[in-house]
Amino acid sequence: QVQLQESGPGLVAPSQTLTLTCSVSGVSITADIYYYAWLRQAPGKEREWMGAIASDGYTYYEPYLNSRTYISRDTSKNHFSLQLCSVTPDASAVYYCARAKKGGYSSRQYQYDYWGPGTQVTVSS
Repeated sequence: QVQLQESGPGLVAPSQTLTLTCSVSGVSITADIYYYAWLRQAPGKEREWMGAIASDGYTYYEPYLNSRTYISRDTSKNHFSLQLCSVTPDASAVYYCARAKKGGYSSRQYQYDYWGPGTQVTVSS
């Protein structure tokens, strides 16, 4: 069974870099054609797609976050990571990782089949 689990700091200071990791079990992140994505949901807002890394290693980013976001993977550990630079308090949200059967450059292309439970991140000094 495929499982995803987010991990990372619950509290990040403003202007710092947020780093989160999604550990995947039950499947290799290099297998077949899947998209491993990061999303977030701030209080009172809709869930927002941030970007993804495909099983072939290609990355996709939400355009307005592109300059501050970096998604990478460690195939030996079967996990992928999100780095969000220069965070501000409005980056406080629950961050999710998910796997999608379909994906691409637009959030509308994604069809998710597995999700992590989410992890709360607060940006505050």
